[in-house]
Amino acid sequence: MLIHPMPDPIAISIGPLAIHWYGLMYLAAFLQFVWLARIRIRQPHIARAGWVKEDIEDMLFYGVVGVIVGGRLGEVLFYAPVYYFSNPLEIFKVWKGGMSFHGGFLGVLIMMGVWARKKNRNVLDVLDFIAPMVPLGYAFGRLGNFINAELPGRVADPSLPWAMIWPNVDDLPRHPSPLYQASVDGVLLFIVLWLFARKERPRMAVGGMFSLLYGCARFFTEYFRTPDYEVQFGSITISAGQMLSVPLIVLGIAMLVMAYRSPARTANRA
Repeated sequence: MLIHPMPDPIAISIGPLAIHWYGLMYLAAFLQFVWLARIRIRQPHIARAGWVKEDIEDMLFYGVVGVIVGGRLGEVLFYAPVYYFSNPLEIFKVWKGGMSFHGGFLGVLIMMGVWARKKNRNVLDVLDFIAPMVPLGYAFGRLGNFINAELPGRVADPSLPWAMIWPNVDDLPRHPSPLYQASVDGVLLFIVLWLFARKERPRMAVGGMFSLLYGCARFFTEYFRTPDYEVQFGSITISAGQMLSVPLIVLGIAMLVMAYRSPARTANRA
């Protein structure tokens, strides 16, 4: 049976300065955004919409703020409010891990709205442009969770070839859920969305497809993750992550319906 390697969360230590793997994963996520965005602006339908390299660099700053502030506040408010309000200084210790994708998603939406207003662009076009670059960044974040031995999976059948013992939890075999989410919610979603976005689509279609696919993928992979808490709806029990994914699924369906039904929205700008 596999055993979680429990690596040192500090990648580099120079005197009092410590660089954590979790932080490096976020750096990798931002770098891949720049790399993919530069490829994306060379696609004919994106170039026709007037996107240039300077937009990427400017947009990245707003995106970083949205991801970090929104992701941390989402973790505090959605998953562990009692703990963080009892230990307020822990809110600022982001190097320990604990970033909510749903919170980061809301943070990025807000900051992209600010950037779009500044550049006099339609925020829906901005979201269509950035959507294909998000999943791989998410995958790097989940790798950071795995290195930190965060988000252990539910107990698994010992016969499962990749069942893994997490020494910081117990001696039971568990699903390596961060790796599942990095693979499905991250890499697989990136491949599908990137191929979808290579062709010109109606406004909101790419953003809507991301919202729908991520919501569905996350709802599925949450079955293998130990829930932060669960919510009961009649006879149905769903985890916090699944509950927060439902609005994304609904939003994605609504955006796709509007994108393909409204002739006024068929001219894509991103």
